[in-house]
Amino acid sequence: MTESIWFWVGFLALVAVLMAFDLGLFNRGSKHIDAKKAIRMTIVWISIAVLFGIFVLFTLGTDKAIEFYTGYIVEESMSIDNLFVFILIFSFFKIPDDYQHKALYYGIFGALIFRAIFIFAGAELMERFDIVIYIFGIILLIAALKTIFKKSGEEEENKMAIWLSKVFKTSPELDGDKFFTRVDGKLIMTPLLLCVIVIELSDVIFALDSIPAVLAISTDTFIVYTSNIFAIMGLRSLYFTIKESMKSLRFLNYGLGIILAFVAFKLLTEKFIEIPVLASLLVIITVLAITVILSLKFKEPATQSSDVKE
Repeated sequence: MTESIWFWVGFLALVAVLMAFDLGLFNRGSKHIDAKKAIRMTIVWISIAVLFGIFVLFTLGTDKAIEFYTGYIVEESMSIDNLFVFILIFSFFKIPDDYQHKALYYGIFGALIFRAIFIFAGAELMERFDIVIYIFGIILLIAALKTIFKKSGEEEENKMAIWLSKVFKTSPELDGDKFFTRVDGKLIMTPLLLCVIVIELSDVIFALDSIPAVLAISTDTFIVYTSNIFAIMGLRSLYFTIKESMKSLRFLNYGLGIILAFVAFKLLTEKFIEIPVLASLLVIITVLAITVILSLKFKEPATQSSDVKE
């Protein structure tokens, strides 16, 4: 028990230090994150996750390390789909590139809390009630079908943004990168803060699919939580790295749908078929690789202007 507590204390301390370095040193102030810097930071975050996996390997064993890496890859790959949501949200609130990093940075604080609640509650329910496993499996299966047959350009998240913009009184314009400003002597929130709230709510909705998927890999709360948080922390730099190229991943929803369907199958049949974690990892990596290769090889044809001519 003591060892487990120190693992948690050490991890949370590591997260605090990394976040302090991220915003306080490397990305101080509001500024545009160019592709080169984003790539460097993405490599750094992935390297940190890999090193943490090695730490897990030497302290908790090979099986736990494989579970960590599998959970990390599942969460990171599913997070790519969430990046499209970020684009829609930033576009709706007209948040310039200079302030987007700050919005994503503060969004992680809520994610740290909500992910912990979902993970601990989900793991506890799975341990106590066998039926929860099948409920999660059905949720993932529905999510898989929804992901595969999702219409391009769907903007459901904008509906939430529109509704919240009516509920909360905000300033008509941004005031730099401030979350609050004064209008007619009254202190009110800016669109940037409302944008952070919408991002947070979208992450909660996203977690309803991603958390059961990772819990299907492992029910060890330390492994599930750490893999989730490392994926989320690297999501911001990944966003700026592939922001312009995300639209070219035309088969991404099919790949993610297949992964979700596979994890759902793993959950629903675990009483009858034992699928090793290493096999799950190989399946997920293979599906992602095929998805990217096909997306790059068969790019979506550009819309021809002649199509709209009389």
